Amino acid sequence: MPSNQTPLGALPSRFKKERLLIIGCGDIGVRLARVARPNVRIIALTSSPERVVDLNQQGITAITGDLDQASTLSRLSGLATRVAHLAPPPAVGEHDPRTQNLVHALLKRSPALHCVYASTTGVYGNCAGEWVGETRSLNPTTERAKRRVHAEALMRFLSLALLGSTRVTTLRVPGIYALDRDQGTPEGRLKRGTPVLEPSADVYTNHIQADDLARACWLALWRGPNLRSINTSDDTQMKMAEYMDWAADHFGLARPPRISLDKARLELPAMQLSFMQESRRLLNHRLKRELKLSLKYPTIKEGLSATSAA
Repeated sequence: MPSNQTPLGALPSRFKKERLLIIGCGDIGVRLARVARPNVRIIALTSSPERVVDLNQQGITAITGDLDQASTLSRLSGLATRVAHLAPPPAVGEHDPRTQNLVHALLKRSPALHCVYASTTGVYGNCAGEWVGETRSLNPTTERAKRRVHAEALMRFLSLALLGSTRVTTLRVPGIYALDRDQGTPEGRLKRGTPVLEPSADVYTNHIQADDLARACWLALWRGPNLRSINTSDDTQMKMAEYMDWAADHFGLARPPRISLDKARLELPAMQLSFMQESRRLLNHRLKRELKLSLKYPTIKEGLSATSAA
């Protein structure tokens, strides 16, 4: 019989009967499964038949389905008591048909008790370095962010359509890092000599360590208030160039060159440029007070130093 105790605290006696469905079981999904595994049955949706064996070997029951094809999602209806939606939207457009297909599947019967959606802090747009809480009006300026705003609205609709019988909590996530995560450190960017902005144009950047994010997802599945958005960010307060300089020193690499914003607009890809034109400092009070998450890595300096040592 599975234990009802976890490193994050005591859970209800009915916990052993819970089934957690992870949509988009990549790196964060696997980390979430590690946190949840002693206490729940874990099911993951994958569109790749080749990934089924890998997930099964990690103690995760894999089922095949494609968020881009609604007809393949019928098995999700009534399958789980908790759902973590970690799958990204499509790469183009201002809407998220994948989340729309998922919501339609989950609405059919036996709704889940709680759904958590991992969104992005990009939904706030450029805030000119101001402190940003969850009540700030959304101002997405890129298609990528607009897709996330659409997905957030769809997830809220899921709860409203079920008259609140399914709680929905949205985690707004900044840059994710970890040494054991693909592209989880700035080493590659530093080795390529990718420039950063000069001080007059530099922007604040926000972070969360991958294991802390997985723990936040886990806690949100139980403690997250309904129709609530939560900034899932650590306590780091650094501008991007300052961070890259520190990382270069930490990894023993050359510091990146600094360029003007005008030059960056000419030289850098649109995706990277979009991150360099949005500046905000995230308030994470809800993360700590409502989810009661104690960050294992309060800042990116501690996170990269600690994981380096490990």
